[in-house]
Amino acid sequence: MKKCHVAYLACTAALVGAGIGAAPPAAVHSTHVVLPGDSIQQAVDAAEPGDTVLVTSGTYYESVTVTTPGITLRGMGRSTVIRPAAKKAADDCAEEGNGICVKGTENQALKDVTVSSLTVTGFARTGLLAVSTDRLTVRNVTADDNGVWGIAQERSERSLIRANTARGNGDAGLFLANTITAEEGAADTRGTVVERNRLEDNRIGVTVRRLRNLDVAGNRITGNCAGMFVVGDENKPKAGHLTVRGNLVTENNKSCPKTERLPELQGSGIVLTGVEKTQVTKNVIRDNTGSAPMSGGIVLFKSMVGVTSEDNRISDNVLRDNAPADLVNTETGGGNTFAGNACRASKPAGLC
Repeated sequence: MKKCHVAYLACTAALVGAGIGAAPPAAVHSTHVVLPGDSIQQAVDAAEPGDTVLVTSGTYYESVTVTTPGITLRGMGRSTVIRPAAKKAADDCAEEGNGICVKGTENQALKDVTVSSLTVTGFARTGLLAVSTDRLTVRNVTADDNGVWGIAQERSERSLIRANTARGNGDAGLFLANTITAEEGAADTRGTVVERNRLEDNRIGVTVRRLRNLDVAGNRITGNCAGMFVVGDENKPKAGHLTVRGNLVTENNKSCPKTERLPELQGSGIVLTGVEKTQVTKNVIRDNTGSAPMSGGIVLFKSMVGVTSEDNRISDNVLRDNAPADLVNTETGGGNTFAGNACRASKPAGLC
């Protein structure tokens, strides 16, 4: 038996040596290193699926568009800084005032792109904009002082937005929507996760607009005019059917003037407006105070187009020192429940 076994191994080795039955060679992926003075865009254009574009520490004056699936654009941390070029390049990303654009098409989502460990700052519109993506990862990105949004996405599914910092942006630090411009019903994100981000000194920390099937968890949201908005409208399907859990939402007391879409904002913790079947649970919400229409700890507010919020569950949250109250319900919609919350004051009374 031993002799037979040795002969079998020898025969197998001979076949493999001849290339018969051999496993296919593993794909070889490249790392494209970008140094100060080099073009990030040229390295991205040269990358193939599976490759990494590694941007070393320094300041780079350009916008970058990613359209190749499966690549990683990675910096060396906050010391890798992308700023607007003095003269805009003739591409849509730069012309629209965005820093990094990750873009699929209307008919083909761009899959498995990662952007991580860099700073994008000072752009007229958005630090990082993702359009028509699938399984996008944005991690350890700092988006500061951009004119509208820090990090934004639309028409995207199964994203992971984790451990980023968005600070001092003109509108939302994180903005997630079905579409930015068109009027459509809420889109199913198929399980997008927004977690462990730090959102400070923006107009709104996080805006989730016209989306379903999303988890917003473990974020630290402080010093904005409003901490978080979950927003729907008259389009069908209705926004909601998502979870907001385990977030720390404190002192969002900046004052912001009204806009075409919203009244003035100050002292709003978490606001639900025009949404359904959303669970807001196990959040800590403190010291959000103001006299604006949406001020308060957790606020249910009829949408600007008159759509009610229905069948939402507000449970097991810890609320303290929010004004005019910890829990505020101005809704006429049915099925909204408040249970197990640790709080002192509500409007109307009896919700705590």
